[in-house]
Amino acid sequence: MSQPSTIDVVGVGLNATDTMLLVPEYPARGAKVESHSVRILPGGQVATAMIACQRWGIRTRYVGKLGDDSAAQVHRNEFDRAGVDTRLITVPSCGSQQSLILVDPEGERTAVGYRDQRLALQPGELKREWIINPRALLIDGSDTAAAAQAAEWAPTAGIPVIADSDEAYPRIDALLPNIDFLIVSRDFPRRLCGEPHLEQALPMLQHRLKCRLTAATLGSDGVLAWDGSKFHYAPAYRVSVIDTTGAGDVFHAGFIYGLLRDWPLQRQLEFASAAAALNCTAAGARGAIQSVEEIESLMAKRDLHPAAWDVSKMG
Repeated sequence: MSQPSTIDVVGVGLNATDTMLLVPEYPARGAKVESHSVRILPGGQVATAMIACQRWGIRTRYVGKLGDDSAAQVHRNEFDRAGVDTRLITVPSCGSQQSLILVDPEGERTAVGYRDQRLALQPGELKREWIINPRALLIDGSDTAAAAQAAEWAPTAGIPVIADSDEAYPRIDALLPNIDFLIVSRDFPRRLCGEPHLEQALPMLQHRLKCRLTAATLGSDGVLAWDGSKFHYAPAYRVSVIDTTGAGDVFHAGFIYGLLRDWPLQRQLEFASAAAALNCTAAGARGAIQSVEEIESLMAKRDLHPAAWDVSKMG
């Protein structure tokens, strides 16, 4: 795809082809369960976040690897349709990353993934000019060495780095020092620093990494963030949940949208939470990426889950 004149955000990380199975119940070991439906849809953490940002008018670039199968063409078509600038590396005679996702009646998803080792992005496959021109960088850390390289280049150009991590990947310590906004899943802080309580773990991580923000997304319990001096909390919005796949990916996209518009942190968190909630109202990682107007309409209704945290009583 031809390169736009300017790029607002570049994403370096995962893409995947998701096989979605809506099941009446999560199967017990050795059981057989009949799926209500089967759909094959594009997904992946960073790839989905770039699609969402582009739909909201943010000019995006995606950097990643694909196989040379039919799934790769689906991804290419989706990026082209959305208008995402891409830097895609093709691995010959290789299948693209796959995920099998079971979605239960409450909309909670369980994912099993497979990726050929040749799909791992290597530092030598990156080009510095892909990274240093945009206004923000999103990484997921799955290919830690490549993500660390991108995150090392970004600060030299004054580019903030946003990290979406749900796993303490091998050698992740090389990546963490260059992150500005660490927004992770609920269990990640405990895995990384051994502290089970978020109100202690988030400040510990922020102090250790010297980053601008540490935050944990908590599903229906909302999001809790620490900015170095105080906590910020946004409850989750009530919606009719069909599938939680991609909620975290869209949350990160929403956070980036607010960041690039210099919104106050609280508004960033609330917008990201609303965007993520709406995405859960349809199947697939990109099932219901709504317009900015629809997201703000949900925010205005203030139909929220009960608050799980009272930051006024926290340090």
